[in-house]
Amino acid sequence: MAMIQKLKTMRWVWVMLLVALTLPTTVTAQAEPIPAPQVSTEKQKLYDLFEKKMTNVKFTGNFTVLGKQQDNLPKESYTIVSVKKLAEGELWLFTARVQFGGRDVTLPMPLQVQWAGTTPVITLTNVLIPGLGTFSSRVVIYKNKYAGTWTHGDVGGHLFGTIGPNTDADPKAP
Repeated sequence: MAMIQKLKTMRWVWVMLLVALTLPTTVTAQAEPIPAPQVSTEKQKLYDLFEKKMTNVKFTGNFTVLGKQQDNLPKESYTIVSVKKLAEGELWLFTARVQFGGRDVTLPMPLQVQWAGTTPVITLTNVLIPGLGTFSSRVVIYKNKYAGTWTHGDVGGHLFGTIGPNTDADPKAP
């Protein structure tokens, strides 16, 4: 059962990240936030701040593909409507608006977030996503910026940009 949940978790982080890489975004999942177990006061403050800072924001930046000449880096942009801590470990429910290939959909995505001290890191390691392949990534969030690495099979690269307020009129609109 834990393996199935882990696969669902990893599937959704790549849906969000692969939008920038022009891969299909047809994967869906259902997850409901549930109360988290007791944590220290310091950790709870981190969780509360992360939820607040990641609600109604837009990630805007660029990505690279290793081994490819890239004079004009491809752009990426995606909207995070909300983030809520789930009860299991460091699992978080990201509700993200995905705009790609003529589609505009808001999806719930359970994602693993690890903490490097007070810094959140979205993490996947060799996760098989049926129909898409095997993925790994590390995305660090710090002071309204994000940066990380991604790998899909034999292809990989870097991603980076800024996190700012979402100025769309209705972030939840499909």
